[in-house]
This record gives sequence, structure tokens and C-alpha cells, in this order.
Amino acid sequence: MRRVVITGLGALTPIGNTLDGYKEGLFNGKSGAGRITKFDPTHFKTQFACELKEVNVEEHIGRKEARRIDPFSQYALIVAEEAMKDSGIDLDSVDRDRFGVIWGSGIGGFKTIEEDIEDSTTREIPKYSPFLIPKLITDIAPGHISIKYGLRGLNYATVSACASASHAIINATDYIRMGRADLIMSGGSEAAITKAGVGGFSSMKALSSRNDDPQAASRPFDAERDGFVLGEGGGAILLEELEHAKARGAKIYAEVVGVGMSADAHHITAPHPEGLGASNVMKYALKDAGLSTADVDYINVHGTSTPLGDIAETKAIGKVFGADAYDLNISSTKSMTGHLLGAAGAVEAIAGILAIQHNIIPPTINHHTPDPDIDPKLNLTFNQAQEKKVDIALSNTFGFGGHNTTVIFKRY
Repeated sequence: MRRVVITGLGALTPIGNTLDGYKEGLFNGKSGAGRITKFDPTHFKTQFACELKEVNVEEHIGRKEARRIDPFSQYALIVAEEAMKDSGIDLDSVDRDRFGVIWGSGIGGFKTIEEDIEDSTTREIPKYSPFLIPKLITDIAPGHISIKYGLRGLNYATVSACASASHAIINATDYIRMGRADLIMSGGSEAAITKAGVGGFSSMKALSSRNDDPQAASRPFDAERDGFVLGEGGGAILLEELEHAKARGAKIYAEVVGVGMSADAHHITAPHPEGLGASNVMKYALKDAGLSTADVDYINVHGTSTPLGDIAETKAIGKVFGADAYDLNISSTKSMTGHLLGAAGAVEAIAGILAIQHNIIPPTINHHTPDPDIDPKLNLTFNQAQEKKVDIALSNTFGFGGHNTTVIFKRY
């Protein structure tokens, strides 16, 4: 099969609005959490989230066009634009029939659905916007990207809850490997910090309710963790066939060497208690990459800061890596960004790629109290970034419904 490399990156996150801003936030252990500003959260059990800060959408998308696009698609266009520029690609010199877009989002146009329904129910005669459907459907984000850049290759969306962006990256990798495309813009975006989003996740007791200290609320692996913190934003990754990238003199961030997918087949929201699906998916990805557990330097874990999820994932790592688990670094960057749902796999893959680029492991912040159910010998990179040579980085992302994904990146 053909080899696949990363030649462009874009990031829009609660701790940085660009790739460089995101990198600085990651390596400095910055928290993106704060009281919600998008609506009045006074009567909500959880009143905080990891919102984007000072994003000027109109710098990237015209005012009229922006009104016709849900925020999740706006974020997709913003990060794809940065990844395109970062790649240095000349679109007139490539075959756009072989340039595709595969994009992930777990929820899609949530804000659009919520606002249009609220508006229509206040009217005696219901009236819906003609843009309602084109704004809310999840596949519209890759559609917008392809239209903007004239990309006529394969084009669709992946939807698998919090594993959506990782599935998009995996699909893009496989299609390039098989020769069905030369370049694919991939990644994910999400904009679910709305009344229904916060209320829905809160009612199922998935969110932290640490309203008195939001910045310390996302605390993966800590004994006092009480749920995840909702985040928003997006990440874009330009995947390219190696020889195609070399021919145009592209800079190469890393190579995608292994991918894996599995299912828990256990519960709609809870992970398998022994991490069965998580251990399987890591095994599949390592086999696909032709790597041993001793080869891995860093795992960016799903690590949501939920009581069950963090234990299940560390059990899975112990099961797969054995004694090698104690020689690698592990961290959850959700401790800083919050949980970007369907976009998590993209921004966390970028965290792994940045670790390879800079030989720095981003930390798991907000750890204060050890959990007796989590192996104390694991290096979970607590509270401060660590310098370490990183040649192989593994990214785990899991979603409601029992969807598990692993992507492995290698220094090129």
C-alpha cells in the first residue's frame, strides 16, 4: 500500500485559535474552561465550558455567508483554511479530482436546530428557515470545504460520536493507501455549547459540576474527577500520499503508520469495564503499523475525566503494553481543551503530531489526588509538560455507542 504523510495542520481550540496558539496552550498547561457566555447558564447544573475565545468568523467567511452556515461548519472552514496555507500547496498544480474531503462531527448543526425550533414554536403559524436543513446536516461541512477550494474527489462525513474525527482520519488514510485519492483534507469540528447541549449532557450526569472552580474541573485520572467539560472548535489535517508530497517539496510533519477500529458491544454510553474494545483497537493499530509496544513513546488518551472511562482506558493500556506501559508517556489534553466531542480526534491527533515535532509531551493538568484504581506506575505526565524524544505517538478516541479508534503517527 502507498504511504501517507501529514503535510498541513489547522487548529481552533479553547486554548488557542491557531496551530501556534494551540501548541503554546498545550505545552504551557493552559486551561480553556470558564463560565459560559453563549447563554445565561444560571439555572443549569453545569454553568461552565471550554468556549472558543475572541474568534472573528468574518475574517475568514463573509458576513452574509456566515449567517447561512452553522458554527460547526464555520469552524471547519477556518481550520481547513489554516491547514491549506500551512501545507504550501498550489491548488492549480494538483489534480483536484483526486483531492478529497472527509470530515467528522458528532452532532453537526446543533445550534441551528435548537434556535430554529425555539423560534418556530413561539409563532402561531410555524415558520422554518430555508437554510435549516443545509445548516444542520453533518455532511455539509466537507461540502463547504470542497466548494471553497474546488475539490472534486471523494467527499463525505463520518459520524461516530466522539470518535468521528478519528474515523475521518482513518478513512482518509485508507483511501490514499488504496490509491483512490492523492490528498484528503480531514479532521473534525463541533459547536455543541448550547442550552440543549449543556442541558442534555448534564442530565445524563456526564459533565463536571465544579462551578466554583471551572479551570480545575477537567481532571483526568484524579480521584475527585466528576465528569468531562464540554468544549468546541475544530482541527484539520491534510493527508497526502508520500511520493506526491515529495514531488511538490512539501514539509512533512509525520507519517500515519497504523490505524485501528473496534466496538465495545457493551453499553450505549459506558465503556467496557475492562477496556476490552479499547485494548482491541490499540492491538489492531499496532499490528497495522508493524510496531511492538516497546516502539511507542507517547499515548494521547481519550481521558475524558469521567469516573468509569479513565479507569477502563488505563486498564486497556496495561493489558496491551504490559511492562512497556511504564516506559512511555501518557497524557489527556482534554484536561486543557475540554471535550470537543466529534472534533476531539482531530485536535488530539494534532497534539500527538506536535509532540513528535517538538519532543515535548503535553501534560495532564489538574491532578491532585491519586486514584487507587489507576496504576500508580503509569507516567500520566501530571501537571507539567515533559521533554522526551518522541518518534511514535498513538492517539485514542472513543465514542458513545462503543466506537473505538486508534491512529498511530511516526516521525518521518
